[in-house]
Amino acid sequence: MSNEFLCSWSGGKDSCFALMKAVQSGSTPKVLLNVLNEEGRISRSHGIPAAILEAQASSAGLPVHLISSSWQEYERHFTNALADLKERFSLTHAVFGDIDLQPHRDWEEKVCSNAGLSALLPLWQQDRRQLVMAMIGSGIEAMIVSCNTVMGEKFLGRLITPELVQELESLGVDACGENGEFHTLVLNCPLFSKPIQTRIDRTIQHENYWFCELRLTDNLPDPG
Repeated sequence: MSNEFLCSWSGGKDSCFALMKAVQSGSTPKVLLNVLNEEGRISRSHGIPAAILEAQASSAGLPVHLISSSWQEYERHFTNALADLKERFSLTHAVFGDIDLQPHRDWEEKVCSNAGLSALLPLWQQDRRQLVMAMIGSGIEAMIVSCNTVMGEKFLGRLITPELVQELESLGVDACGENGEFHTLVLNCPLFSKPIQTRIDRTIQHENYWFCELRLTDNLPDPG
């Protein structure tokens, strides 16, 4: 029997690959869930505008449920959203893209349990370098949209490629960015009906992180 699930969707490569793996295993995606900042303008973790997240969901043929929250209220709002979506879409599971950080998994299992869902982590305990190479090989096209000041502003807008992975590792940066060194935006993947068209208006630094200010430019005619 197919598990019907929501995907905790960051807009980045890890949640995208976790969604793809869950689909490949025979489970059925019903809805994406993302948490925006208090103003409801950009995503809480990656700084991705709501319009781009909605364009990703549309290209994947799925609805996206966007909620706004401060970090202080994050767990309460997230748990309430899980419970709400469980009832609305008759869900059994929630899919997450975490790889090997146990505190993250513990938190996800806790909020899912409180909402009556089971947490599913398709990427769990896989080798980080092999995983990012598998993402590239699967057809995921993703660019760096935020990174720490150790990496620096010059990495913003760079596509994740085997050459970039090697460059990052030469700097001592984890290939997947699992430690929070950088975050990505998926521009295309096998689940999308068409690529996401964006542009970087400017880059800004907030504390120890650089971010892209992104704009959706998906108003071009479809090729062919």
